[in-house]
Amino acid sequence: MFKAVLGCFGLTALIATPAYAEAQIPHYDHIFVIILENHSFDEIIGNKTAPTLNKLAASYGLASNFYGEVHPSEGNYVAMVGGDSFGIHDDDAFWCKKGDKDPACPNADSSDYVDHSFTARSLPDQLKDAGLSWKGYFQDIPAPGSKIDRSAADPATHHPFALYAAKHNGFIGFASVQDDPSRADKLVGFDQLERDLAADALPNFAHIVPNQCDDMHGMNGHYVEEDCVHGNQAGLLARADRLVGQLVDRIMATKSWQSPANSAIVVTFDEGGHSNPTNHAEGCCGAEIGNPSNFGGGWIATLVIANHGPRGVTDPTPYNHYSLLRTTEAAFGIDEHLGHAADLDKGVTVMAPLFAAR
Repeated sequence: MFKAVLGCFGLTALIATPAYAEAQIPHYDHIFVIILENHSFDEIIGNKTAPTLNKLAASYGLASNFYGEVHPSEGNYVAMVGGDSFGIHDDDAFWCKKGDKDPACPNADSSDYVDHSFTARSLPDQLKDAGLSWKGYFQDIPAPGSKIDRSAADPATHHPFALYAAKHNGFIGFASVQDDPSRADKLVGFDQLERDLAADALPNFAHIVPNQCDDMHGMNGHYVEEDCVHGNQAGLLARADRLVGQLVDRIMATKSWQSPANSAIVVTFDEGGHSNPTNHAEGCCGAEIGNPSNFGGGWIATLVIANHGPRGVTDPTPYNHYSLLRTTEAAFGIDEHLGHAADLDKGVTVMAPLFAAR
């Protein structure tokens, strides 16, 4: 069962006792994961520039001790859907192999470089086997199913270079996704997200990835708007905060969300900053200091907004993206646990206090 403790920020905290079984997580029909970029927990929670995120954190569920797996971005996105970073600790293109001279593979001469495509099973494989649907919604992806590394600049629309970046697409590195004849139906843009919302036709599982201006990443160069410029933290936070609010409102307006079936929106980050004024750890749950592909990706905010779930709860249990993956598997009734999602002995556990039904 649960025991209650006083959590940070004045919210009630629930900690799952050892007797709380993974099987007690209720079945979920829908899980939507919105992924933001490169900000630590204490840059978000308590920051008045992100009022929507803070309101959602206070009203629903907040994991206050959640971590990424690695720096920089790409390995975290892969870990979210594959249970492993597979040794990636750079942002090279998914087709890169050791020794490649492709400009998209600038780190390929590193001694510990690994292939950036994988034959391993991934969450899409599990969902397919379970008869469940999935999509990745990527803002400004050049075309459905695109295998491009970064989108081109467009002077006609004043879109800057690399609004979409495949380093933020955790699916495309898996051979089963690359070779899927229906890939173009699974890796789609926000235009398709709008149509799916309007038709109440969202998949069972969705990754929702804003572009590099709307995810707090930031950019420089031609056509970059002021509130997207690297270093404009107030602009980046406010821009992403607005988008998250719009996405959450649209999902909550669907009949699926308002039905008796369980649905959850998870808002998380790929990684936090290296330097942390609170001296928080870089990682948890099996992170290995000194291992560049499992060092830990920093302390990040993760919100769980469940239609029939807890309200006003802070959960201080140590979690990482593998914990979220294991929770997703459990919520969909999948017994298989991918990669490090199976590492109970290292503290990888389900996020039961945040996904339990009221």
